[in-house]
Parts: sequence; C-alpha cells; structure tokens
Amino acid sequence: MLFSHDEYQEYQSRIAKVKKSMEEKGIEVLLVTNPSNMNYLTGYDGWSFYVDQMVAVIIDEDEPLWIGRYQDANGAKATVWLDHNNIIPYPDEYVQSQTRHPMDFIADFLTQIGQAKRKIGVELESYYFTALAYERLKAKLPDATFKDGSLLVNYVRIIKSEMEIDYMKKAATIVEKAMQTAVNSIHVGARQCDAIASIYYDLITGTSEYGGDYPAIVPLMPTGENTSAPHLTWSDQPFKDNDMVIIEIAGCFKRYHAPLARTVSLGKPSEKVTDLSKVVVEGLNHALDAVKPGNTCEDIEAAWRKVISKHGIEKEARLGYSMGLSYPPDWGEHTASIRKGDKTILKPNMTFHLIPALWFENYGIEISESFRVTDQGVEVLTNYTRELIVKGDFDFEEPVIS
Repeated sequence: MLFSHDEYQEYQSRIAKVKKSMEEKGIEVLLVTNPSNMNYLTGYDGWSFYVDQMVAVIIDEDEPLWIGRYQDANGAKATVWLDHNNIIPYPDEYVQSQTRHPMDFIADFLTQIGQAKRKIGVELESYYFTALAYERLKAKLPDATFKDGSLLVNYVRIIKSEMEIDYMKKAATIVEKAMQTAVNSIHVGARQCDAIASIYYDLITGTSEYGGDYPAIVPLMPTGENTSAPHLTWSDQPFKDNDMVIIEIAGCFKRYHAPLARTVSLGKPSEKVTDLSKVVVEGLNHALDAVKPGNTCEDIEAAWRKVISKHGIEKEARLGYSMGLSYPPDWGEHTASIRKGDKTILKPNMTFHLIPALWFENYGIEISESFRVTDQGVEVLTNYTRELIVKGDFDFEEPVIS
C-alpha cells in the first residue's frame, strides 16, 4: 500500500511517542497484541485478531515488526507502511494446535534476532493476549524480564492528530445519517431487525464522498422494559404502541468512531419519562460546558452530578470515556473515564463519548454526544437534535420540570 508523505510522518511520530513511553517504563521490546494499537502503529487492518498476532516495537530498531499468521501476511503487505522484510509470518501448524503455540514461534524468532534477554513489555490487560500466550512466552524466553505494557500505546493514542480528528468528523457525519434512518425506521409494527438492517446500510454506505466501516460494537437497541439494560441488541419482534426504544450506534471511518445515542418514544411518553429526559439533557449540557483544557474528567462528571442531584437522581455508572480508533468488541480506548476520581487533565484533541444515560428497574433513557476537547473548550462532533424523540399522532404538551 502506498502512503503519502503526511501519513508516513504520522506513523513516525506515533512510533517516536511510543518509544519515549517505553524508555520511561524501562521497556526495550514492546509486544503489542491489541489490534487497535497494531493499526495505530503500522496501519494493519484485517479481521485476523481471532488468532495470535502482534507488532513488536524494538527500542533501537527504526521500524516495528508485524508477526502473524502466514495467510495474513499478504494482508499486512497490503495495509502496513513497514518494509516487507519486517513482516514475519508463522506457519498454520501453530494455529489452534494442541502441541504448538504461536508464542513458541515468536519467542524463537525474538531469540534469533538477539532480543531474548531484554526487558519485554506485554499487554497483560488486553482481550487478545491470553494467559496461555503469556505462559508460553515466559517459558520460551527464560532470560527475559517481563513487564506490564498494558495501555502504553492507548495513552499515546489519547491525544489525536488532525488527521485522526478529520476521520472522526467523517464518522460523525455517517452516524448522523444513520441515526435519522434509525428514527425513521422505528415505528409501530416494524420489526426490530428490519430497523437494524436499515441502520447498517447507512453505516456502511456512508456518504457519496466516502463510505463507512464496520463499527467496533453492533447497534444497540434495547426496547420496552429492556431499556433498563443498556447493552441489549435487537430481536425479530415488532415495535409496539408506547414502546420506548434506545438506539446507540457509531459511525466508523478508517476504524475511527463517533458514537451517538438517542431515545425514541412510540406514543406519548409518561410525565415521569418526559421530565427525566429534560434532566438528562440539562445535565448533558452542563457537562459539555465543563469541557475545557486544564479541567479534569472528574470536573465534567461533577457538573453532571450537580444537575441530577437537585432532582434527587444518582447515577452508578461512569459518564463517559475516551474513544476513537478501535476494533471489536469495544470502541472505547480503556484510558480516561468521565467519573468521580478520574483526575485525567483534559488536553486539546482528546476525544470522548459522553453518555449521561439513566437506567432504572423497567425503563431507561440515553442521549449521548461525542466530543473533542479544543484549545478553547469543546466541539461536539455530531449535530443531531438533543432531546427525547417522540413519534405518534397526538397533541403533546411538554410538562415543565419543577
């Protein structure tokens, strides 16, 4: 794959930042297994993370190594900026074998290139690095000193470049379109699965200028009493009169995400639900007002909590999280969280999903925004009506919250 000068410089900058963090943590070889981090450092983009693979960043080598399954090596050649000599494939006899393990191959390779006695960082906190993989590495590299390199690359990723921000803005445009399709598709008598199919169509087709990518999380659409459970998907059942429906989706462009959540009422909502939606929006607006460089994540949460507290409401879950480049099963970066006690200082070009949702015993409401920290304050990435969306043929007068 051909990379522009700007793209090549972007990757060089990322490698330099990661090596600086490695030096600070006393790591000489960093073995990166999180596919988001692999993409961030090399550009690798393939659905191969169900088998063992990694990027090895060696402190005194100019380029990282991509190490993965033999049949995925051509995919690496098609997507990474690395010299093809730095693409190291292992044979298929190591895949899901009872006698061999890919870490055996990787350990032997690291030994061959003189890295067997170094301080090696591994991503212990990663979906993609198993306990067995760690044990096989340690057994085959007894002279190495192993260190926890979890989230090292993630924290480098937390501040986005202008190129990354551009990707996220494109993702935001895609999700605006898909959210409108979602609202249009959700009506009494329509099947939930058909609404999801329409949403997926827009997420993937994107716009006439650029297409979309698959999001790291499938569309979430709890319906009826299930709106009390935030992470349910959909069924083949039709929507019914007076159903509440939550839609949480994300546009995705070149693996960069812009999530958005809204709640739809199919019929006149109860006064309780209407009042609650106004509290959520009020709290969301105050939280966004607290976003500016120098403030902390917990400052944003405090602004939200001040609003909901005066209405006698408490929220157990965090208010949001850093997000951006990702692969399944999550679009979060696993770094900063918007919650009490998180003293992460906000800096320009940090990006978050702010999701001030409230879930109760048999109903819930979600109205979220993706935002970027700017030099002066905040930029909301999407532009979509920020309210409870009511669908139905009736005269509806919104009550006033006391």
